[in-house]
Amino acid sequence: MFTGIIEDLGTVVGSLEGEITVSSSLSGFEKGESVSVNGVCLTVTGISTGKNAVEHLAFDVSPETYSRTNLCELKKGSGVNLERALKLNSRLSGHIVTGHIDAVGRVASVKKQSGFELWEFFYPGKLSKYIAEKGSVAVDGISLTVVQKKNNSFTATVIPFTLKNTTLALKKTGSSVNIETDILAKYVENASAGEGVTLEQLKRAGFL
Repeated sequence: MFTGIIEDLGTVVGSLEGEITVSSSLSGFEKGESVSVNGVCLTVTGISTGKNAVEHLAFDVSPETYSRTNLCELKKGSGVNLERALKLNSRLSGHIVTGHIDAVGRVASVKKQSGFELWEFFYPGKLSKYIAEKGSVAVDGISLTVVQKKNNSFTATVIPFTLKNTTLALKKTGSSVNIETDILAKYVENASAGEGVTLEQLKRAGFL
């Protein structure tokens, strides 16, 4: 479980079929723990020390993960967003992120706005029911707030700090991004389908 608050901007130092190795300025990793890599929950399978005592983390990547995320595009030198798993006594500064990617989207546009940037992301239409204005979405593992929902796209304001400390600074129009929608929306849909509770009933009751 993660929060979408990126801890480190890592670099791919090795990419083989079924495995990637990433350098990180963070320390204290253990084999078997979960790490979010561009929003994808992966398991640390190996740890070694690189130049300047920087840790190198190895992750196995299954064909299923390659087929459903943009990890297949990573190569040596690629930047990646890293976040360690949430501790039970940690502040939840972003939102609940599982690391299970719903779909790969694309950067639609980037517009500057008084020191900030307004980013627009395309997403597959099947995700529309899980995206709401002022709701949360994880983009390459980054917790963002939806400003406006459009047909097959949404916008989000990105602050300078986020641009400086994540891979968004490396993206451009057309770049792929991993999208994970808010898990709460999925549970609401499941409850509505299985127990006869409708979204309208939840709104009237003040839950939405």
